[in-house]
Amino acid sequence: MSDRPQPRSAPGHGDHVHGHADGPARGPVARLLRRVRHALVPHTHASTAKTDAALESSARGLRVLAVSFAVLMLTALVQAVVVAFSGSVALLGDTLHNVADALTAVPLAIAFSLGRRAATRRFTYGYGRAEDLAGILIVALIAASAVLAGYQAVQRLLDPQDVRALWWVAGAAVAGFLGNEWVARYRIKAGREIGSAALVADGLHARTDGFTSLAVLLGALGSGLGLPVADPVVGLLITVAIGFVLRDAAREVYHRLMDAVDPHLVDEAERTLAGTPGVRRVSSVRLRWIGHALHAEVDILLDPELSLVDAHAVAVQAEHRLIHELPHLRRATVHTDPDGPRHTDHHAELATHR
Repeated sequence: MSDRPQPRSAPGHGDHVHGHADGPARGPVARLLRRVRHALVPHTHASTAKTDAALESSARGLRVLAVSFAVLMLTALVQAVVVAFSGSVALLGDTLHNVADALTAVPLAIAFSLGRRAATRRFTYGYGRAEDLAGILIVALIAASAVLAGYQAVQRLLDPQDVRALWWVAGAAVAGFLGNEWVARYRIKAGREIGSAALVADGLHARTDGFTSLAVLLGALGSGLGLPVADPVVGLLITVAIGFVLRDAAREVYHRLMDAVDPHLVDEAERTLAGTPGVRRVSSVRLRWIGHALHAEVDILLDPELSLVDAHAVAVQAEHRLIHELPHLRRATVHTDPDGPRHTDHHAELATHR
């Protein structure tokens, strides 16, 4: 903490004002007008456009979940009809997988809905973390799918069974694979575009069920060639493939839980701040995901001779540039310090005490 007052951005007060943060005030008249405006007009650092974008991204996530839920339930219905007259246990397991995958949309939809709620005095950052909790559940379901697929493969290896209506089973397996792969691509693409790790993990979960459908297809083809052992062997291979998908999904969710961000985002934030008129140096940049929204807390060093109002104007401009340059950034808190010996000595003193 420096000896001078520390102006901070105050997020969450309304629309972002674009026309008053071009840099320090010039001349006594301009400074007087700026003081009057700051006294009469409540200042804000939140961008309405970005807030609308956050709500729109949540709405898009809900649309993606609704469409993918319908596609997976239709796929499962087609497979269930074939199960009824084929007696294929493998296809039955795949059908149940598709139903389970469709149902993962429920907790994720709840998380997206919660994320749209306004922050409260208890949940001051809002409810975006609900997506991370849903991501944990999805990773658990992927792990359960891997265990179930492996168990079914071992059981079939120990007790081979004949399957009727192989061509129908093969067709239903193809339908299962195509349906799951389409849903996987749809969810992963949307999840990456809106910054939702949970939606990406849910798309990877759909892909695991697509692999299971592929195993049913290959097993049916093997049975048709007189190799009943092909079904369980392929099932074991698919279990290994699901394990790799589980690793990717778990890593994605783990990174979000640990507030990890792409280092390139930090580099971009530092370049943006350093290019802001009035900023001498960038002291620190901290970024974190809350749901599918990115938040920033930054420290910048300014000319110690600047007035409080001028330093505030630089902070506003820095925040403005950050929000417009970094994708998914919804809010930025900018802390200013004077650049000089006292600031350097102060931070060295803090480091010594630590």
